[in-house]
Amino acid sequence: MTGLTISEAEWQQQVIDLAHVHGWRVLHVRPAQNSRGDWRTPVAADGKGWPDLTLVRDRVLFAELKTNRGRLAPEQRRWLDALEAAGAEVAVWRPKDFPTVLDTLKRNRP
Repeated sequence: MTGLTISEAEWQQQVIDLAHVHGWRVLHVRPAQNSRGDWRTPVAADGKGWPDLTLVRDRVLFAELKTNRGRLAPEQRRWLDALEAAGAEVAVWRPKDFPTVLDTLKRNRP
């Protein structure tokens, strides 16, 4: 599905399912509700902005998922830039990028 109104959560599940079909192991850190009822992702140090998915198969790939209109937060851009500078494969994927996502997940190490 590449609909323009898909939520980020639905898009994320589609990417995870597609990754599993193509043999990837996937890490996603889910938010948790604290005692005050606030939702937070439990990260420490510089963890804020870490990419949504860490995918491992024949290589490591870090993917930030956004809706077609979603924007990267500054912390997310800093992580993607740092990971890419260190030689990692990084991507920002939106539902409109489905053909690229499929090709990337099917493709073996470049």
